[in-house]
Amino acid sequence: MKEAITVRDLSYTYSDGVKALEDVSLAVNEGERIAIIGPNGAGKTTLLLHFNGILHDTGTDTGTGTCGEIEVFGKSVEKLRMEDIIRAVGIVFQDPDDQLFMPTIFDDIAFGLINLGLKEDEVRERVERTLLRFGLSGYEERCPHHLSYGEKKKVALAAVMSMEPRILVLDEPTANLDPRNRAELIATIKDLNEREGITVVTATHDVNAISELADRVYVLNRRIIAEGSVQKIFSDAELLKDSNLEVPEVFALFKVLQSFGYNCEELPLSINAAREEFEEMKKNNAFINSILKSARKLV
Repeated sequence: MKEAITVRDLSYTYSDGVKALEDVSLAVNEGERIAIIGPNGAGKTTLLLHFNGILHDTGTDTGTGTCGEIEVFGKSVEKLRMEDIIRAVGIVFQDPDDQLFMPTIFDDIAFGLINLGLKEDEVRERVERTLLRFGLSGYEERCPHHLSYGEKKKVALAAVMSMEPRILVLDEPTANLDPRNRAELIATIKDLNEREGITVVTATHDVNAISELADRVYVLNRRIIAEGSVQKIFSDAELLKDSNLEVPEVFALFKVLQSFGYNCEELPLSINAAREEFEEMKKNNAFINSILKSARKLV
């Protein structure tokens, strides 16, 4: 399988001497969905900013900056032209206000396309197609800063995807969203991966969303601490404790049920997975028996 992102022995030290990353190595395959999790200050955002060259190899001889290798589809980020990086890797920041700075939504989405050197007719066609694709038709002349936070997040994602990157990098995409906007954004990200084959890398604290956003997880705390499936990572209680991470709420609930006799091969990590598990138990007439067994132990 072709690697979309390859990181080898990446270290980064800020100008104040703070070491954010130390000997980080990882690989993301084309079409994969990867989550990067870790405590505050673990270096998640710093790592993401290397994927499209925002942070790069400067100042290492003074003890600051980057050392290591980052490749995108087998080519060093250091050697790629900026327009080639933009076409390969799109990054959506945690705060949409960091990306929305033009007078209108149309202008914000058009900005990156113009900088790619597209002709005016193609820019307009691409913007209109993007607005339709993300449910933003009619927003063309609206001011970004008059939108709700959830709408801003959607516009920031739309602006990045208008440039048709093969890799989508998301920094805390669900942060500060209400339940409806959170669910819509997760569904959009899943759709981009499943229908269009976009490689997705997400850095997040939202453990309840990880099973919806990723198939594989890296745990980062300046270094890569662990790597594995979502189920494997959240089943490792010692790892989670050492990394100051919580388990998804659904997983925690089923762990309690398990202690009262509930049994299944893999504990659900999301509401949808829990619903499917209960439906399966009902089919096998095991649902009521399991609940009754658990209830008897409570008495």
